[in-house]
Amino acid sequence: MKPIHRSGLTLLFGGVTLLVPALLAGQSNPGVGSPDNTAYGTTSAEFLLLGAGARGTALGPSYAASVTDAASLYYNPAGAALGNRATLVAGTYNYVADTRYSWAGVVFPFGGNKAIGLQMGTFGFANQPIYTVEQPDGTGATYSVDETFAGLTFSQQFSDRFSAGMTGKAIFDQLGSVSGKAFAVDFGADFHSRLSGHPVRMGFTIQNLGTTLNYSGGDLNKFVARDSGAVETVPVQLKTKSFSLPTVFQVAVAYDVIHSAGDNSQLTMISSFNQANNNKAGFAFAGEWTLRHLGGSPFGAAARGSYSYAPANNVEVSSAVPTDVSGDENLQGIAAGGGLAYDSPHVLLGFDYAYKYMGVLGSTHFFSVSLGW
Repeated sequence: MKPIHRSGLTLLFGGVTLLVPALLAGQSNPGVGSPDNTAYGTTSAEFLLLGAGARGTALGPSYAASVTDAASLYYNPAGAALGNRATLVAGTYNYVADTRYSWAGVVFPFGGNKAIGLQMGTFGFANQPIYTVEQPDGTGATYSVDETFAGLTFSQQFSDRFSAGMTGKAIFDQLGSVSGKAFAVDFGADFHSRLSGHPVRMGFTIQNLGTTLNYSGGDLNKFVARDSGAVETVPVQLKTKSFSLPTVFQVAVAYDVIHSAGDNSQLTMISSFNQANNNKAGFAFAGEWTLRHLGGSPFGAAARGSYSYAPANNVEVSSAVPTDVSGDENLQGIAAGGGLAYDSPHVLLGFDYAYKYMGVLGSTHFFSVSLGW
């Protein structure tokens, strides 16, 4: 395949750079006569957006442009076919209010240009006391939340520049005594070439495109009087509204600003634009500096950082908002981290850490391990 002409990529990057601010500007301040119809808070199973692995958490959603290990199952299924060995990534972190999120995925290449992968994510908490209006000090009973998704991915590299992948996901949501389930698919594409002799990659993804969540069972099953004042009761089932999944479309671009011979030193800059069905348009940018084969050994290290802007997570600062709160909101979306790796021809072993700031909700620490063979 012929290499991309430098001027063509320059025009493309320039167009994206000009288009993103215009799209973002068009999303804000609708003005009189143009009501804001953004569907904030109308989706369910938002644990599907909590990421995968500490490296991905540190780099944010932009990681979709450069991921090639098992975390690609979450960020961009097209990247699964770009790895040259089987990989496993698993990690966990404490979220807010004593909740925990964990994710694990494994990829198996086959056929020289194909890969298949499995992933699973869980979120929830257990044994929380139940309070009611009638019993404000607690009923003595407890409830738990257990949200889980499992996915199967197929990915293929169609040429030396293009790969694509698709994931099918089953989502199970147990909220106290009621439960719901849904099915979704992720689509991903990856285009990779060179610009001024340095690798450049583009990722295109659609995540969580699927059915709605409907809840049933448990406390939705009731007995009511057949007639007013009647003693006889009949079983009924309360119906709940169907909730959409948090569907997100994203375009991401990664460019290796520094790319040494032998790939021993690499500085990658990444940016992305995203549009969700429950939010206005957002953007993110990230950077990763990687050092491999330190001192000629199999050991390596990496440092990462990112900022992600999601309009729904930011409040409009006014005199009514305390300074400390507005400061927290302005910093929300910052993430950073690093990792250590041992990479030999026979085995890859990595340990990664990420710190993520979530505004008034505080911060969290994500730890994950990776294994390749």
